[in-house]
Amino acid sequence: MEIYYQGLAGRSTNEVLQLYSAHGQQQKLQRSSVVTQLHGAIKRLKQDLKSLHSFALELSKDFQHQSKTYLYQVLTAVQEIQLQNEAMQMFQIKAFDLEQCLQEVTERYEKEKQKRRALHNSLVELRGNIRVHCRIRPLLPFDTAAGHLMSQDRQRNFSEKVAYAADDETVLVKCSRPGHSSINKTFQFERVYSASESQDTVFADVAPLLTSLLDGYNVCIMAYGQTGSGKTYTMLGPQLEENFAFSTEDESELGIIPRATQEVFRLISEKPPGSYWVEVSVVEVYNNEIFDLLAKDSCGKVFGVKRDVVTTREGKSDVPLLTHETVENASEFLHLVNKGLQLRVRHPTLVHAHSSRSHLVVTLTITTIVSGDNFAESESQMLLLRKRKDMKQSSAATELPGVVGTSWEDEQTSQRLNKEVSCTYPQKVRDSKSTSSSRASSPAQLEATEKLKQVKTRLQLVDLAGSECVGMSGVTGAALRETSFINRSLSALADVLGAIAEQRSHVPYRNSKLTHLLQDSVGGDAKLLVMLCISPDQKYLTESMQSLGFGTRARQVQRGQVKKKNFPVQSKAK
Repeated sequence: MEIYYQGLAGRSTNEVLQLYSAHGQQQKLQRSSVVTQLHGAIKRLKQDLKSLHSFALELSKDFQHQSKTYLYQVLTAVQEIQLQNEAMQMFQIKAFDLEQCLQEVTERYEKEKQKRRALHNSLVELRGNIRVHCRIRPLLPFDTAAGHLMSQDRQRNFSEKVAYAADDETVLVKCSRPGHSSINKTFQFERVYSASESQDTVFADVAPLLTSLLDGYNVCIMAYGQTGSGKTYTMLGPQLEENFAFSTEDESELGIIPRATQEVFRLISEKPPGSYWVEVSVVEVYNNEIFDLLAKDSCGKVFGVKRDVVTTREGKSDVPLLTHETVENASEFLHLVNKGLQLRVRHPTLVHAHSSRSHLVVTLTITTIVSGDNFAESESQMLLLRKRKDMKQSSAATELPGVVGTSWEDEQTSQRLNKEVSCTYPQKVRDSKSTSSSRASSPAQLEATEKLKQVKTRLQLVDLAGSECVGMSGVTGAALRETSFINRSLSALADVLGAIAEQRSHVPYRNSKLTHLLQDSVGGDAKLLVMLCISPDQKYLTESMQSLGFGTRARQVQRGQVKKKNFPVQSKAK
């Protein structure tokens, strides 16, 4: 038994030893496999590291190469920028030099232009030519509403702007007909105003003429053009719809008439006190009849009285019994003109809602009072002369009822008598003097007055009624008759200018009351400026071309040099 157990223990020990040996061999095999794997991994890592090292070398070489390339490009760009900066500086220097040269050339051009204008004006003075300015008004809302009797297709064709100010002396008109190519026509005038130019700009070119008044010349400024072309706005400024008087609230919008009056009184203020005396008259030519818009009835109401125009023995035109109101400043003048404007005839048409149906003539008469020795007078002498003038006005007023009784028989004048005119304006101090001036002056006063001499110069400001195309204006009845008279009087004006231009022996001044009234101004006794007013719209192309043609013919008229009233005329005492 014991031997059995010893043998069993020995076998067990051997098995254990075998197991330990197997286990040891297995561990060795495992360690060998891990080492092999680690060795393979290390080998692969070495290969990867070697690859990375070579890639890093290549990348470093490429980076260095690209760095050198980019550095070269940057250096090249810097050099180009420096060259461009130098070139830019050269260009700036050249541009500065060119700007200076352009400025010098522009200044020289303006000087030469002024010299040319001065020479042209001198030539106009010597030849007695008529100065013609042209103003193109902007497109207005009523342009699209006007002419609604036309077909829609025709209105679309007429919505184009065709008249432009090419420069300050040239009007460009695009003339086109259906199926024909457009033709550009140009018209040259002394001055052309575009639609954007203001009232200040227009008057700046008119103002130099006003100094001629105090230098002994008569001056006439008239606006010519079709209905709705801006004549009244140019001459007066914007008007109030309730009574058609012009507004003085916005001075920048004032027209030629109020600005000219302010300028005249400014010029007079620079002269010795009491050496000038200013009177104003306002007339309209309506249906070939002349009406005095400042005449008053016995209670002082202002109403239009028919007058007549005659030719004196000296060949001058005159309106007997015409009312002349003395004014001492621009405000008094504007007040009188506004009262006269309330009586001016107006009638709405398809072209213009407030179309003037008469020619308006505002006359400013400047009497220079001089003595035989030193061409000056005292204030007492001025008062004597004013008293004598008031006597003449009083005697003229006494003849007024008879004139009214014989002149106001037709239908047109009876309508004017029925006009209601407000009588709320206070009477001026000199009006009260006028009522008391009918007393006879003493012989000593008249003798002192007779020693005074007068030089009269006259500024006529004319707002002509607009020429019309009956088909476009759509007028009928009495308005159609008015249009007929307007067109005939404007045609007579064109005939007079044509006769003067052709130097005919007979000039038909008496074919119209308008031309008879303006005979002295048109015929060469005044510096005459015609302000053409045209619309830029295609629908008014025919009327605009007619106005431009009238202005072109007027420029060609040579009336001879305007005479200056150098020598005072002896005043005649009655």
